[in-house]
Amino acid sequence: MNVTVLVLDGAFDSGLATVLDALSTANELAQMCGVAAPRFEVALAGVRPEVRSALGMRVPVRPLADCPPPDCVILPAVGPKMPEPLVEALGRPDIADAIAYLRQCQAAGVQIGAACIGTFVLAEGGLLDGHDATTTWWLVPLFRQRYPRVRLDPQRILVPSGRLVTAGAALSHIDLALWLIRQHSPELAALVARYLIVDARPSQSAYMIADHLAHADPLIERFDRWTREHLHRPISLDEAARALATSKRTLSRRLAEVLGKTPLGYIQDLRAERAVHLLKTSAHSVDRIAELVGYADGVTLRALLRRRLGVGVRELRRN
Repeated sequence: MNVTVLVLDGAFDSGLATVLDALSTANELAQMCGVAAPRFEVALAGVRPEVRSALGMRVPVRPLADCPPPDCVILPAVGPKMPEPLVEALGRPDIADAIAYLRQCQAAGVQIGAACIGTFVLAEGGLLDGHDATTTWWLVPLFRQRYPRVRLDPQRILVPSGRLVTAGAALSHIDLALWLIRQHSPELAALVARYLIVDARPSQSAYMIADHLAHADPLIERFDRWTREHLHRPISLDEAARALATSKRTLSRRLAEVLGKTPLGYIQDLRAERAVHLLKTSAHSVDRIAELVGYADGVTLRALLRRRLGVGVRELRRN
């Protein structure tokens, strides 16, 4: 299987290395263990003759014209991690050239995958319009603002949609690589995960910092602060809107536009976040933690954590 890894200047070092290591490990293990799976023939390609990683290391890329026709193109993240430098980087000529190439690949039916900030490049070129996708969790407000035609689901680490697949933040590059391997051999993907000690991570929710997301909008930031102060008791949207001198409709609209959440969903995120913190840092019982985050009993809290994070109380305490 021909895999082109398209490396842009300033590529995220660990993301690029993770993809390459996972695919090379798959080739080694397939041969060593006799697993029937296609060999991944990887071509490092660039739209410029010289490419350096975010940490300044030279990446030995080949011109796209010299690479075999790809069955799959993988786009690792580029370096800028915060909104302003990322928006500036998206206007670079090399990224425009990469988008033109990716559009050609999409038109030809080539499978395309991107992780972390690489998903912004796909979205910038319109490749994700009308598709389900995920992205790095802390840039969700920017993504929603720039690409309203993408059906964004930032809770998920990996989202396949047709011939496209997107992965979430930073180290979800490994999830992207394992997904590609799994399409051809679930047995081989499981072996690679065991050799590289990769745990199953069905959701980004456990890693999201709600306070970071709240700073994207002044009203949401005030709602976040007020909710945290009252998290130990039942909260009504009417009460919150009065306290913030706004209307329920305005508050709901801003949360939907910026974060893609309902007020109830955001309150549940905060309760889950605080509950996880208490599970990891205190000896309180689950029932007591439930009280501290505004729930009547531990059963309700357990159900919330399982639904939101994909893991239970035991796993959270153990980690």
